[in-house]
Amino acid sequence: MATVHDLTPQDVAQGIAEGRYLLVDVREPNEVAAEAYPDGVVVPLSTFNPQTIPDPAGKEIVFACRSGKRSVTASMAAQSAGLSYDKHLAGGMLGWKAAGLPTKTGG
Repeated sequence: MATVHDLTPQDVAQGIAEGRYLLVDVREPNEVAAEAYPDGVVVPLSTFNPQTIPDPAGKEIVFACRSGKRSVTASMAAQSAGLSYDKHLAGGMLGWKAAGLPTKTGG
């Protein structure tokens, strides 16, 4: 059975800064173009294939979206495909911004 672990925006930001996490943004290209995570890689949920997730090179994958729902879906799909990607950013971009963390425009 798939289990998805919630991580706070602060946990994720710290993990990225320390080189422990690779953030995989599963929002759609138009959403990412408007506002993006500074260090995220985009793998849209609408065309999600766990095999297209970039090699994390020893980092743990953390899924993210706008509010935290699609990132859970992506994590469960990855686990169903046999991958051990069981973390997501609770609260998504909304939580990230509420925590005062930086974003970028233009994807």
